[in-house]
Amino acid sequence: MTRLDDTLQTLKAKGKKGLFIYITAGAPDFATTIAAVKAAEQAGADVIELGIAFSDPIADGPVIQKAATIAIQNGATTKKVLDMVKTIRSFTQIPLIGMGYINTMLNFGVEKFIQEFKAAGLDGMIIPDMPHEESADIAQICKDNAFHLIEFVTPNTIQTRIQEICTSANGFIYCVSVNGVTGVRKIDYKPINDVVQLVKKETIVPLAVGFGIGTPAAALEASEYADHVIVGSAVVKLILEKNVAGAGELIQSIRQALDKGGV
Repeated sequence: MTRLDDTLQTLKAKGKKGLFIYITAGAPDFATTIAAVKAAEQAGADVIELGIAFSDPIADGPVIQKAATIAIQNGATTKKVLDMVKTIRSFTQIPLIGMGYINTMLNFGVEKFIQEFKAAGLDGMIIPDMPHEESADIAQICKDNAFHLIEFVTPNTIQTRIQEICTSANGFIYCVSVNGVTGVRKIDYKPINDVVQLVKKETIVPLAVGFGIGTPAAALEASEYADHVIVGSAVVKLILEKNVAGAGELIQSIRQALDKGGV
């Protein structure tokens, strides 16, 4: 059992929807990132996604692209993010999932990356630019190190691909709510909800919906069929303004809506 597995099983046993919060490491600075992680957990986050800045973040919209640029300017190297994970682990055992691009791992050395980040306290990785068909080698290294490699489905994922993904999925499956990049906007969740229901026929691995969720109402709508929701850009925008208290208030309001089943 990993930290992530334990948390997700506890949420299921309690009948609660999980709230995953994305934070870019080093944006606007490292101290604010640490403060934001603490605030997110205190406000009711169940899992933290820690973004590792990359120069060409193709899956990210304007807010997270801006955060990545600022983080890189502030010297948010892979090694410094590794040290940050160690710092976070000094005060919390909340599950930490890295979100980063494959070139970052290749430059560091994939096996070295997984082993060192695992030892530091990271529980897994989301790699948005690595197709499932090309993930076998990395998936095996992750498996050997009890390190989660998070799979994706989208509104366009077909049944045969869903079946393939579900055979190796672990931790949770990231359900991308809309084709495109991250960012708060009005989303029609019906297409991804249709896919979620197909995925649930193939696996008991929990499903988390992300992209576009920035309010309690949107989180509630996104969670209708999924087990968990992922909130990123809305929180990152406040953190970039050094409004950590405001980020905590937003997270708390979403947590309360999910718990009550209404807003």
